Amino acid sequence: MKPLFDLSAYADRRATFFDRALPNAALLLPSSPVSQRSHDLIHPYRADNDVSYLTGLEEPESVALLLGGADPKVVLFVRPRDPATEKWDGARLGTEGAVSILGADEAYPIDELKQRLGELLAGRDALYYRLNHRRDVDSVVLDTLDALRGARRKPDQAPGAILDPRPVLHDMRRVKRPEELPILRRAAEISAEAHLAAMRHCKPGMMEYEVAALLDHEFRRRGGNGPAFETIVGGGANAIVLHYITNHEALREGDMVLVDAGAEYKLYNGDITRTFPVGKAYSGAQRDLYQAVLNVQVEAIAKVGEPGQSPDSLTNWSRRELTRALVDLGLLSGDVDELYESEAYQRFYMHNLGHYLGMDVHDVGSYFVGVDKARPFDAGVVYTVEPGLYIPTDDDIPEAFRGLGVRIEDDVLVTENGPEVLTSAAPKAIDEIEAIRREAL
Repeated sequence: MKPLFDLSAYADRRATFFDRALPNAALLLPSSPVSQRSHDLIHPYRADNDVSYLTGLEEPESVALLLGGADPKVVLFVRPRDPATEKWDGARLGTEGAVSILGADEAYPIDELKQRLGELLAGRDALYYRLNHRRDVDSVVLDTLDALRGARRKPDQAPGAILDPRPVLHDMRRVKRPEELPILRRAAEISAEAHLAAMRHCKPGMMEYEVAALLDHEFRRRGGNGPAFETIVGGGANAIVLHYITNHEALREGDMVLVDAGAEYKLYNGDITRTFPVGKAYSGAQRDLYQAVLNVQVEAIAKVGEPGQSPDSLTNWSRRELTRALVDLGLLSGDVDELYESEAYQRFYMHNLGHYLGMDVHDVGSYFVGVDKARPFDAGVVYTVEPGLYIPTDDDIPEAFRGLGVRIEDDVLVTENGPEVLTSAAPKAIDEIEAIRREAL
């Protein structure tokens, strides 16, 4: 129940939000609901990232009401203590814990939200609340505002505007604060150690799901919560399916295997992709394709630190460079510039170069300022760099390349001194990988 960070960190984040928000505003954040798995079973609960980021609260069936202004206040609506239920499902904070552990100024049972919300919102000029996200909470909010506006004595007590908090809040989360970085580094380290273990233990004839299970084991035994997302283990032509999570086929000698996996650690995530031979070495075509992707990936990481670079500019750069590589490999023919302009690369490289990483694997925050101006990298951003080439099995493809898929992904922290690769402990050079594979077999 102890919050992930010192309470002062959450107070600083809330102050930053209200500094960027309209004056005299309130922010209402409901937690994520419990997700049903089947008849009477539920999925393990995963805390709502926005709620946790601003309050440290990680429980379901709760609502955080944050009040800005000269006298800021945290009001938490939580599940009350219930000894009988807690014997089955575990301890709850209760209203007392919300105050003593999370530092709330006021705490009430969640059933009292409708009763108390009007009094707490009265006199606020703006309410930041995401409509159509939690319909059950929507009805409480809209009924409360309607009642405030209909009050005879003080009809001007209702907030005059409802605004989506995500543009402000998610831009804050895009740039990591100093206290977040050690946790992100550890998530990356656990992920890298697990990938190295997969390279060391993978053998021809193993099932893809065995490799996924090995990764899960490594994540957990190193202190992680488990996989940050459904692990991808794609052997052979399964590697050309971008989000292949079936993981039910045997790994064959002579094929490559693409492993896209990361650990969740204390609500933060790692995300790494490595592509290595099931046997001891890459074949000629495999080696050529892999090296082409690696060359682009290494140079893209270096470019993350260049002034003015953005995720959008680097994605476009990677498309051009991979187009050039495809021509060199004989998979495209013609002028590189013309092929790039015609988007011929889309047949082999259909995704962006990377994504933000943090509490969400595909973390929040806009890639553009306004409608179409690319947002440059800021110090404190963590971004994945993951170019790939996915060669279809079509008859017009040279036979040696058919069904080959390569993606190489690292997690990169943007700093004032250049890029810091958080996942460098996972080998990616051909010589390093082949040495590990020879030792494994």
